[in-house]
Amino acid sequence: MSRGRTGKLASIEALNPAADGKPAIPTAADQSPKPAAKETKRRRRSTAEFEERIGYRFKDAALLEQALTHISALTGARNRAGSYQRLEFLGDHVLGLVISDMLFRAFAKADEGEMSRRLADLVRKEACADVGRTIELGAAIRLGASEANAGGRSRTAILADVCEALIGAVFIDGGYPAASALIERLWSERMRTPARPLRDSKTMLQEWAQARGLPTPAYREVERKGPDHDPEFRVTVALPDLAPAEGVGRSKRAAEQAAAAAMLTRAGIDAGRLDG
Repeated sequence: MSRGRTGKLASIEALNPAADGKPAIPTAADQSPKPAAKETKRRRRSTAEFEERIGYRFKDAALLEQALTHISALTGARNRAGSYQRLEFLGDHVLGLVISDMLFRAFAKADEGEMSRRLADLVRKEACADVGRTIELGAAIRLGASEANAGGRSRTAILADVCEALIGAVFIDGGYPAASALIERLWSERMRTPARPLRDSKTMLQEWAQARGLPTPAYREVERKGPDHDPEFRVTVALPDLAPAEGVGRSKRAAEQAAAAAMLTRAGIDAGRLDG
C-alpha cells in the first residue's frame, strides 16, 4: 500500500518537477499581475497625467505625494508629518508673495488699498478651491474611505488646502521660479477678471455718492418677520434725487447690501469702473 502511494506521488512530481522547492510549471497565481504592482503602475500614470495638467514635473515624486495626501488617508503617528499640512503652511505664504508681485507689476496705478483688496480676493479659500477644480485636483487627492465617501474630493476647504500644499511642494522641488511660474499660469486670468466685486455694494454706493457731493446713503429697516432663529429683514436705502431702493436678507446687514446693490443697478452704475 505504501509503495502505491509513493509511486503515485512520484508520478505527480514527474509532471511538475521542483527546483529549489519552487514548482517548475507556473500556477495561475504566478501568472496573474501582482495587485501591488498594478496599483503602483496606476498611481504613476495618474501622477504623470496630473503633472501634465499643472505644467510641472517633479524631481522628487514624494513631495507631490505628500502634497496630495489628506490626513484621513494616514494612520498612527505619521498623520501630520505625512499629510499636506506642513506644505500647505508654506504654500499659503508663497502664494501671497507671488500674487503680490503679480499685482504690483500688473496694476502700476493701483494704490495699496486696491492691491490689498485684490490680493485678498485672489488668495481666499474659495479662489484656491476654484483653481483646484480647473486642474481636477479632487481626483488626485489621497483620502481615507470615510472622507472620500462624504464627498471630500469636492469640499472647498480640502481643495483650497491641497492647492496651497501643491504650491509649497513645487517651491521646495523647483524653487521660487517654478512656484511663481505655476501660480502665474493658474492665477493670471483670474487676477485680471476678478470673480467678485472688489468692494461690497454698500462701500461702492457710498464712494459713488461722496464723489458726487451727496450725503452718506441712509438705510432704514422697514420690516422684520419670521422667527428669531430665522428672521427676514427688509431695508430701504435713500439718496437725494434718486428713488429709494429696497433689499431683503436674512440679516440686517445682508438686507442693506441688497438694497445698495439695487440702487447701484437702478442708477446704471458700472461696478467695473469703480474698481479702478
